[in-house]
Amino acid sequence: MVEANAFSWPIRVYYEDTDAGGIVYYANYLKFLERARTEWLRSLGIEQDTWLAHRLGFVVRQVHMDLLRPARFNDELRVTVVVERLKRASVVFTQQVLNQQGTVLCQAQVKAACVNLGEDGNAVRAVPMPTEIIEVLKRAS
Repeated sequence: MVEANAFSWPIRVYYEDTDAGGIVYYANYLKFLERARTEWLRSLGIEQDTWLAHRLGFVVRQVHMDLLRPARFNDELRVTVVVERLKRASVVFTQQVLNQQGTVLCQAQVKAACVNLGEDGNAVRAVPMPTEIIEVLKRAS
């Protein structure tokens, strides 16, 4: 069941997403989830490249994923995004991958942390999200 406030992004399964049997390789669900979160942020006016220019980014810290049914080559899927929990320096998303019939194929909980990438790009540390991002995420939740 898709929540009423869920953002939804369409994904088509390409041959490159599948194994030799035409079934989506499990790690590719992570890509589908990431694409939906990126498009959700973009729809809210949050362009990640703008923040990266200021050495600020979001990194996935934790994923709990349950693969319930297989997706197959050429399937048309929908990937949803819902904010489950918003903190100063992190956000937890609940996400689902559904087929055209609305059957949940994959469900996941993803925790992303806001980080400062440091001047050299190597010193990554958690930092509070800018107020303007928090306000946008609160309105969208």
